[in-house]
Amino acid sequence: MEIPRAERGGEPQPEARRADMEIPRAERGGERERAMKWTDAEDIAIALSERYPDIDPLTARFTDLHRWVVALPGFGDDPKASSEGILEAIQMKWLDEWRDR
Repeated sequence: MEIPRAERGGEPQPEARRADMEIPRAERGGERERAMKWTDAEDIAIALSERYPDIDPLTARFTDLHRWVVALPGFGDDPKASSEGILEAIQMKWLDEWRDR
């Protein structure tokens, strides 16, 4: 994670969002402004629910879930940076999306 300039001893950051910060979904019209990362569990879950609407997230094996996430359009993180905890968080967010449809 990048250290804000203010913490590095430089000029304070302006109130406007920096380019590397995520813009809330409501402000971006449902479209992502940057590549999804493993920590974007909610956005990944939404993308999975749109791409695999007939799959019950609780039946997905983590090996399949990992493969599906990495293959999502807009996913741009290191495939090796995931963990069981991250995949579980994505699965639970996906389950919420699946139940809400």
